Amino acid sequence: MNVVRHWFTQQRGYTPFDFQQQTWDAQLAGASGLVHAPTGMGKTFAVGLGPMMRWCDAHPDRQSWAALKSPPLTMLWITPLRALASDTANSLREPIEDVGLPWTLELRTGDVSSSIKARQKKRLPSVLVTTPESLSLLLSYADAKAKFAHVQSVVVDEWHELMSTKRGTQTELGLARLRRWNPAMQTWGLSATMGNLEQARDVLLGRAKAKSGVLIRGESQKAVRIETIVPDDLERFPWAGHLGLKLLPQVLDELDKVGSALLFTNTRSQAELWFAAIVKHRPNWIGEVALHHGSLDRKLRQKVEDLLREGKLRCVVCTSSLDLGVDFSPVDRVFQVGSPKGVARLMQRAGRSGHQPGAVSRVLGVPTHAFELIEFAAARVGIEGKRVESRRPLDRPIDVLVQHLVTVAAGGGFDEHALYEEVKATYAFRDLSAEQWQWAMDFVTRGGKALYAYPHYRRVAPPNGDGQYHVSSQQIAKQHRMGIGTITSDAAMIVKLARGRSLGTVEESFIARLKPGDRFLFAGQPLELIKTQNMTAYVRRATRLSGNVPRWQGGKSPLSTQLADAVRAKFDDALAERFTDDEMRAVRPLLELQRQWSRLPAADELLIESATSREGHHLFAYPFQGRLVHEGLGALLAYRLSQQAPRSITATVNDYGLELMCPEPIAMDEKAWRDVLSTDRLVEDLLACLNATELARRQFREIARVAGLIFTGYPGQSKSTRQLQASSELFYDVFAEFDADNLLLDQARREVLEEQLEVRRLKQALERIEAMRLVRVTLEQLSPLAFPLWAEHLRENHVTSEHWSDRVRAMAVALEKVADDG
Repeated sequence: MNVVRHWFTQQRGYTPFDFQQQTWDAQLAGASGLVHAPTGMGKTFAVGLGPMMRWCDAHPDRQSWAALKSPPLTMLWITPLRALASDTANSLREPIEDVGLPWTLELRTGDVSSSIKARQKKRLPSVLVTTPESLSLLLSYADAKAKFAHVQSVVVDEWHELMSTKRGTQTELGLARLRRWNPAMQTWGLSATMGNLEQARDVLLGRAKAKSGVLIRGESQKAVRIETIVPDDLERFPWAGHLGLKLLPQVLDELDKVGSALLFTNTRSQAELWFAAIVKHRPNWIGEVALHHGSLDRKLRQKVEDLLREGKLRCVVCTSSLDLGVDFSPVDRVFQVGSPKGVARLMQRAGRSGHQPGAVSRVLGVPTHAFELIEFAAARVGIEGKRVESRRPLDRPIDVLVQHLVTVAAGGGFDEHALYEEVKATYAFRDLSAEQWQWAMDFVTRGGKALYAYPHYRRVAPPNGDGQYHVSSQQIAKQHRMGIGTITSDAAMIVKLARGRSLGTVEESFIARLKPGDRFLFAGQPLELIKTQNMTAYVRRATRLSGNVPRWQGGKSPLSTQLADAVRAKFDDALAERFTDDEMRAVRPLLELQRQWSRLPAADELLIESATSREGHHLFAYPFQGRLVHEGLGALLAYRLSQQAPRSITATVNDYGLELMCPEPIAMDEKAWRDVLSTDRLVEDLLACLNATELARRQFREIARVAGLIFTGYPGQSKSTRQLQASSELFYDVFAEFDADNLLLDQARREVLEEQLEVRRLKQALERIEAMRLVRVTLEQLSPLAFPLWAEHLRENHVTSEHWSDRVRAMAVALEKVADDG
């Protein structure tokens, strides 16, 4: 028996799962592929032990190992998170040390010390655990080919998190480079929650390997138990977020019953508020409750992760920063505050509890408004039916290609024809035309049509006798390495105690609204701003809490297509009087009132409600397609209606529907509705109504940064958001005037349509609506479905000086009284 297999079965006492055995057999046969299995099933050992078995089979004399020099880089492990890198390294180190393999294992991430990086410049370890950015950085050095010459296996962890992002495309390009140097190299991916697994495998393996790649499914009976806290008194007129911390007593009661728990929120702001509330109401838990999100300082996060592994924490309030596969075995329950907005997200978070084979993953949903009870019930159905969201791979992000060209030019140079074929071997650039390739080459060698007069943008020098393109200068190579990567965000300011450590980062736009002496809640403690200097906010601890909490970008997650469809199915159940779970029984009074005052929309109906209030005339429509689709649809309808006649229309949206409000009545028959809901001229009308040029200008900032047009600054001297935006807008205007066919401009427009406006989903939604019956109802008072849209409109448009929540609450009470009176 292979010594590694013996360690697994005899020393550790494990019985391999079928998917683990299948993976080892495939690896020993030289195959590549994707392993899909639930979290906590042992995927790391499934793909990590195979390369060790191969090496042992090639070196059967175990007695000679001690005299062997550690082999050069043999296995490369790519992970999307630095925290996950550390956990993976610990898991892989265990068999290496126990078996006595003469292998070295090290990390290579942004957190690794400069001394380790200096050592790695001379020689890489046998096993390297790194991130996509660090891989690209290593590929930018002249000796990259020699360093990676002996790689036999590459593992890409959490592939479902990478594939649909520019980091995934960056990984694809890096893998293509390694395969060119090592044609026999095996590539393996790990995934826990994804619908389009065959496509995910093909994207990972590239065109050459996709046909022979294998897909191994770790089918498991791992149980996921989803329960929901049902409020004692559930209002029939819900509005976003009004429950929230009202359920804190029930959450505290449940935390009393568990040993260790993760309490997930959907935003970092929510996490700060929940952590503060728990500590306030359970002061005796101080030291047993912790906070974890991506803006906190790495050392703080690492301390929390270590305490959680050791079972010393009762509860960690966290965000997606703990979504991925870090092994926290002591966690026996997960809390989800607010709707997960997607089936895959809830499955992923559920897997954080019961993180051992055979254990039950338990989730307790904490709704922030009544309709989220339906979403938790719908998510349970989605998980039981394995209806998980797919991840769509990117198609030809030119900014990533431009960055890669400079990386490869700095990393020893390239032959143009050979690199073109290498790039086209990736899934992302499989359809890259010769004209698009020539544009990218011209852009990095001359600066393109608009920048050819500026030597700084001639980053890649044409061949000079050796047939190879090289980076133009070492200064350009140095600056390029500082900007490698595709992660972009609002410029972040460091939050630092005046006489102490860094606490983390907050977006510059939040700090810009504060003046010295203002207080805010961050890192789980009240802070007072002293001053700002060099992108650092110096603070001191405040004596009392403040309601001011930082708001980070990306705070509102839209309902996924799968979960939206499952919610519609729950409405169909209600129409058929099927209330089969606790959540649906709890919202039954709300749904029955909706039926009495208006209508419960069936799956083949588009319900359109009209109402009049002191603000004006309202139209409510309910496509149930998620917030992002409704944002585009609301703007489209408002534009088309305003084109028919001069009128002022404002649109408000949520995940279930949209509201159009106008000071004057809008008289529309069915034909008029059909006209404004048509797919005709969809893109043209969207571009016209949403000031798409301005949206594209803002989107271009990220593209310009990835493509290397703007430099974000040296360490400790980062440029402000205003500076970066000004620089990117200057480039945008220059290209628009002098290089209208610039592919980066085209990419900005595509990203606005596809990512911000979800034009594909919007088109599909309109096509579905074309086949629906339009059901129109005139309301005497706001229905339960209309009320949250009205409340959101009130918040966004500041129509009164009354406190928003007080007025919404007063309206809810009035409507409840009307409902009680019959």
